[in-house]
Amino acid sequence: MRVLGIDPGLTRCGVGVVEGSAGRPLTMLGVGVVRTPTDAETGERLVAIERGIDAWLDEHRPELVAVERVFAQHNVRTVMGTAQASAVAMLCASRRGIPVALHTPSEVKAAVTGSGRADKAQVGAMVTRLLRLDAPPKPADAADALALAICHLWRAPAINRLQQAQAAARAARVPAAGPTSTSVRKAPR
Repeated sequence: MRVLGIDPGLTRCGVGVVEGSAGRPLTMLGVGVVRTPTDAETGERLVAIERGIDAWLDEHRPELVAVERVFAQHNVRTVMGTAQASAVAMLCASRRGIPVALHTPSEVKAAVTGSGRADKAQVGAMVTRLLRLDAPPKPADAADALALAICHLWRAPAINRLQQAQAAARAARVPAAGPTSTSVRKAPR
């Protein structure tokens, strides 16, 4: 499976493509950052992110896009820009019919390093090792995008099994169509 990981950001939007599957060696097909000028209007920056992501989708043709789930931060401006860039990434993929998966930062860190509290250096070091790279991808946004793709590749089989089990459980709870008999007993007065 080929996954495009996107670490959304208004100034730097990390992008990375990884191919592979759980239990098999992973291959990095591309890594980079879509940058926007900080002095441009927000709308212009979002269009630049859209164009950049569209170019990555055209070039690498991923089967799925994994995006970092936006979480609450103290800096409202930062979280707004991240959420806007995240929405653009989801829109670009969805417009093409490409499934989108969201993963929290702690899920990604746990999948790649074994600890949901790992720092950027630890994530970068593990991405470098897992993809057999000579050096950690720079900036950290690029390494984070690769980590998102790796996280999804490794977690997808378990997520799919869980979703199938939940669907089977729901189907088992739904009564079969057709007449049913219900007995009603009157209570004595």
